Amino acid sequence: MNDWRRDERDTNYRERQESTGRDIETEADRFASTLLMPLDDFRRQVEGAPISFDLLGHCADRYGVSLTAAALRWIEIAPRRAVLVASRDDHMLWAKSNPAAFRSGAFFATRKHTIELPREALAHSHNISYRVDQQTIRAQCWFPREPASMPLTEMTVVAGNFDYTLTLLVMPEAEWQGARHDEEDVLLVDTYTNFIRNGQYPIS
Repeated sequence: MNDWRRDERDTNYRERQESTGRDIETEADRFASTLLMPLDDFRRQVEGAPISFDLLGHCADRYGVSLTAAALRWIEIAPRRAVLVASRDDHMLWAKSNPAAFRSGAFFATRKHTIELPREALAHSHNISYRVDQQTIRAQCWFPREPASMPLTEMTVVAGNFDYTLTLLVMPEAEWQGARHDEEDVLLVDTYTNFIRNGQYPIS
């Protein structure tokens, strides 16, 4: 076999192994976030406090879970749009958006694409020398479709036994979100009414 073919096969194998390992680790963190952190108690730990990795670290210690698992749990109850990104070598390993962020288009399709971190990102190697763990920037730096005036708070920390970096992105509610929900509610009501008028009743 040609050396380049063997090298390509070995590289693909290592990439599959690394991807499988990341998937297992991520699923374990998600499982821990659900099983080991009762939602009511978790809410009490974070309620009224500004979100930070120090706060999430407190939660991780309290429940005996990883920082990643605590961050994933917080994403579920985040009061604003929030996205959690794990990265290594300036590229995303995976990303998790809460429903509000996802509906507004603030998400990353990391299973389908290899996505590089924005150069403005704190976790990007270009910015490592600054040693800053939080900043407020324009949301467009991460999500180009956001309005130019939309701010984004970015927090970052090294996690996973120093194997990857976690970045937490928090944004205000999307400007169109409230109006869009109202329009969707009207559309659903109109559709339901039309079905009834046409004699198409729901199946019980």
